[in-house]
Amino acid sequence: MEGHHHEHIHCHHHGEVNEKSVKLLFLSFIINMLLSVAEIVGGIVSGSVALIGDALHNTSDALSILIAVIAFKIGHKKACGKYTYGFKRAEIIGGFVNLILLFISGCYLLVEGIERLIFPQEIDGMLIVWISVLALIIDALTAKISHGDSHHNSNMKMVFVHNLADAFGSIGVIVSGLCIMWFGIYCIDGIVALLIAFYMIFQSVVSFPKIVNILMNAAPDNIDIEEVKRAILQVDNVKGVHHIHIWCISEHNVALECHIESGVSSVIPQISAVLREKFNINHCNIQVEDQKCNEHCDL
Repeated sequence: MEGHHHEHIHCHHHGEVNEKSVKLLFLSFIINMLLSVAEIVGGIVSGSVALIGDALHNTSDALSILIAVIAFKIGHKKACGKYTYGFKRAEIIGGFVNLILLFISGCYLLVEGIERLIFPQEIDGMLIVWISVLALIIDALTAKISHGDSHHNSNMKMVFVHNLADAFGSIGVIVSGLCIMWFGIYCIDGIVALLIAFYMIFQSVVSFPKIVNILMNAAPDNIDIEEVKRAILQVDNVKGVHHIHIWCISEHNVALECHIESGVSSVIPQISAVLREKFNINHCNIQVEDQKCNEHCDL
């Protein structure tokens, strides 16, 4: 006896990013681009290469926000045609691109910080402080917008980390400006840049495995496949389970497919209920067979 059963159970997870947050992010993108222009002008007027470098870094962060907004918009499109799972994974791709940008920005700041330590630069401390105060306010507000969703959304987390690093950077530049104005200590600029660079590189490296696992269709870290098999085998009339695959359709939508050895197809809803309740697996494709299939089904 063979049968096929597909369950499409769509739940609203706390990982969803609401439309209001997306609109605020787009506004943040525009404001950050204007800030970058202001920093470039301020850097030219003050003769500060550091401020121009911060402007370039801020431009990179603004682009990361734009990427996130585009990814969220694409991710909310409904499934159609050959994209039968929908477009939710666009958010993961956006998060991956932002992660790469974060790493590159961190490496850039690392080189910049080392260069500033070796060759300290004289700059107009007062102008730097005022522009950095404005940058800090904008970075803090943008970080606040993305913070709420950063705990459960990789794309939003990358945006948050970008802007948090910018906020720390602005504080560092303020401290640098004050040290330059009051004490003539120019090397503090390079030290602050190195601290920010290490933070950005660390965050990108830590976040890399999770995003890559989703893109590679790996099972979520919190789900043990052997434990899933044992739970399925505990259902009445289930003699065996094979050809089992677990993967993430999106960051918070887990799918499973498997072959079940059983004499009755009524086990399907029971198995689906177990998977949903114990493992939060809401998309199941279960094929029931009266005996283990002879065909090769390792994939």
